[in-house]
Formats: sequence, C-alpha cells, structure tokens
Amino acid sequence: MDPKDFIPKSAATYAVDYDGPPRDFYFVLLNKLTMLAFSSAMEPLRIANQVTGKALYRWFTMAPDGQSVRCSNNVLITPDGPLKDITKQDRAFICAGVEPATSQDDRVTHWLRRQQAHGATVGGICTGAFTLAQTQALKNRRFTLHWENQPAFVEYHPHLSPSPNLYEKDGDLMTCGGGSAATDMMLDVIETDHSKELALMVADMCLHSRSLTKGMRQQSAQAMAIGTRNPRMIKALGLMKDNLEEPIPIDALSSNVGLSRRQLERLFKRYLDESPSETYMSLRVARAYALLSETDLSITEISMATGFTHPNQLSIRFRKRYDLSPHSLRKAWADR
Repeated sequence: MDPKDFIPKSAATYAVDYDGPPRDFYFVLLNKLTMLAFSSAMEPLRIANQVTGKALYRWFTMAPDGQSVRCSNNVLITPDGPLKDITKQDRAFICAGVEPATSQDDRVTHWLRRQQAHGATVGGICTGAFTLAQTQALKNRRFTLHWENQPAFVEYHPHLSPSPNLYEKDGDLMTCGGGSAATDMMLDVIETDHSKELALMVADMCLHSRSLTKGMRQQSAQAMAIGTRNPRMIKALGLMKDNLEEPIPIDALSSNVGLSRRQLERLFKRYLDESPSETYMSLRVARAYALLSETDLSITEISMATGFTHPNQLSIRFRKRYDLSPHSLRKAWADR
C-alpha cells in the first residue's frame, strides 16, 4: 500500500522533523482477541500520522490462515492476509484475549520462532504472552499480560513471573496488559521514535490520560479498592493474595501486620464488612474460578493451588459462592 494511504486528514497538526521511511507494525490476530486492546494499540499510530501529516507508521493485520478472526465480543475482523515473514526493522504483536490457553495456534508459534531466528521484534498484547512463552521469548525478561489471566499463566509456566504493571519494555520486547494499557505502550513507542511532545498530543487526541510510567499497576491500588489507605489493611490483603496456595493462619497474618487478631478483625469488619477469614476464602475461591475457566488443570490440582487439601473442600466453598460446583462450571464452559 502507498504510505499516503495511512495519512488521514486532520484539523490538528504537529510538525515533526522526519522524512524517513514509515515503520511497519504487524498485528497477529488470534481467535477471541480483545478488540479494545487491539484497537488501543493501533489507533495511536494512525493519530501520529494524522497530526503530523506524514507516514510515520504503517500497520497491517495477519491471521494464521488469512481468514476472518472472531473477537471476544463476537465481532469478526478480516485481516490483510495470512502470516508472512517480517524484517528486522518491523515490529509485530501477538494479539490475544479471553481463553488464551485454548486460543493459541501452532501455526503462530512456528511463525514466531522463525521470526525470532531472523532477529525480528515481536511482543504481546493482552494475553499474547501465552504464545510468546511457547518460544522461550520471555525467559529472563520482564513482561506482562492482563491481570485476570496471570494466575492461569503461572500455572502453565511456573518458571515465569509476569509483572503487575500496565506494560513492560525490556530491550526490544514490549508487552502490555491489554485495554488502554496498549495505548500507553504505543505512546512509549511514539515518544522513543519521535518526541515526548508528539506522544502527548496523540494522547490528547485519544482523550487518554497517559500513565506517567510503565511501572503503573494494572489494577487499582488495594487502598483505593477498599476506600482506605490504612497500611496494615493493605499489607494484610497483599499477604493473602500472595499466599493462596498455602494460606497463612489468621493469627500469624495479624502478627505479620503488627496487629492483634481482634484488631485485624475490627479493621476488616469496618472496611469490608466481613472477617479476615471470609475475605481470604473469597480470594481463594475466586482464584479457583479463574483456573477452572482458563486452564485444563484437574480439579484436584486446582484445589491444591488454592490451599484446599481435598477437592470436596473446594466444592463446598465454590458452590456456596457461585451456586454451582466446579464440575458444573467446567461442563458449562465445555458446552458453549
């Protein structure tokens, strides 16, 4: 395509001193990809061209067989074509979304290995890290993926530790948690390629409040989530989330945060209207739900991963919260 085809008309303008060739981006679309994350990555490139009146970037979409791909919201996207080799100057992103473990495609994995062998730069958007992990691309690297899918990812790849941040940039490897984090990641690209001022203008055109650093976490701070900045409350919740497989006794948890058990119970009652034990159990059962939905781990394995000594214990707690058994949830997903 003619580079001029990538320059839409614009009322806003920004002068940039660049007359080189456009930089090409390829978005590899996997089944059930998240449209929000995909478009949030692509649109900043368009806007950068639009406000400068120059073809700074070009963007193309690819799919394993070149056929339409259905997003997680059921919308079909017709790619520009099938997988093809890219050059060292190009950058490609694996775009994935819900049910990432079952949406992986061996053709994409083989293509990815070939690109890496030739020095191409490939990253991941939303849950693209599931595919990147198949090729050792994440070994000893900082990376991330959507927080919702991180528990399942770690079960499949226990030797890898995703970051909780919006996006990560480790050398030529760029990954993001999806959603608007993809915009933050691409603004980083635009700033690196051209200027902070252009990145700021693109953010304004997106009506996007740019995160000040890629170190910003995907999830709101626990303090904001519970309406308090009490450091002991925050620490207690953090310890619970970090110790779901081997739950910490409440007495030990209380001691760890510098409170008596009764003081901790009053704190939880005040802010969450439940006891520490109830909160801890909710976190464990929620993790089990995620693993049941996104992995093929057995219910026994999931029970162990969430601190239950027997599947029956998990089943009782699971049914109480979700009004169905772990087996019923698995069957419901299989029948869809």
